[in-house]
Order: sequence, then structure tokens, then C-alpha cells
Amino acid sequence: MKLRLLMLGKTRRPEMRAVLDDYVRRIGRSCPIEIMELRDGAAALKRLDAHRAATIVLLDAAGKKLDSNALAKWLGELRDRGTRELIFLCGDAEGFSEDLRRRAQHRLSLSAMTFSHELARVMLAEQLYRAFAILSGSPYPK
Repeated sequence: MKLRLLMLGKTRRPEMRAVLDDYVRRIGRSCPIEIMELRDGAAALKRLDAHRAATIVLLDAAGKKLDSNALAKWLGELRDRGTRELIFLCGDAEGFSEDLRRRAQHRLSLSAMTFSHELARVMLAEQLYRAFAILSGSPYPK
């Protein structure tokens, strides 16, 4: 299974970028992963058109709330069912257009709290890394 993180806008703060890149490197040991920072929702729609077979997950405060173990179980089930590509859509400060919302098959909430889009990206990457660590039996998740 390949992961893609489609992010609207840029990660501008160098410290956030460093942490994000570190987690992406770690995830890359478990599965292929790619980050794409896109200008806006229209660019995201074009990118999604190029990956029509992918399963799309939109990060949304009103989305499904999973703990780390449930996220790991869900990712493992998708992987075991043969999902080839999983795309996570991370919004910017403006959120998502209705067109992008309609394209997503799943909505996932990182928390009931609101975070900056840069921090949410780091949190998503850490949780994905933690999920793969759980699936592999690594001691990291303790």
C-alpha cells in the first residue's frame, strides 16, 4: 500500500518541516509514502483525478475519531484487503471546498481540538508512523 499526503499550502515553519520529514522517513521503512504540497483545492482535485483508484481520507474535525490502536487496525485491514493507494487530504487554514469533501470516501478527525494546519500535518505523520509501529510489534507505541 502506498501513502500520499496531499497538503494544501506549504509547511513554512522549518521546525515543523523537520519533524514532518523525520516521520515521513520513518514511515517509508514500512510503506512507500509521498508528500505533495499543493497550491489550492483546484490543484488537489486535479491530483485526485490522476489517482482515481485511490482511497481518499479527508482530515476533518467532524470526521471519525479513532485512537491509535483503532487507526492501526483500520490501516492494517485496508492493506490486507489489497488497497493499493491511500491519500490523506490535509487542508490549509481555509479548509476544504465541497468538491473535495465529496471526493473523500472517509473523514478522519485527529482531535476534537483545533490545531494549525502545520501542526495537524505533523500529528498525522506521527500517528501514521505509530500505526505502522503497532502493526509491526515495535516498542515505539508504548
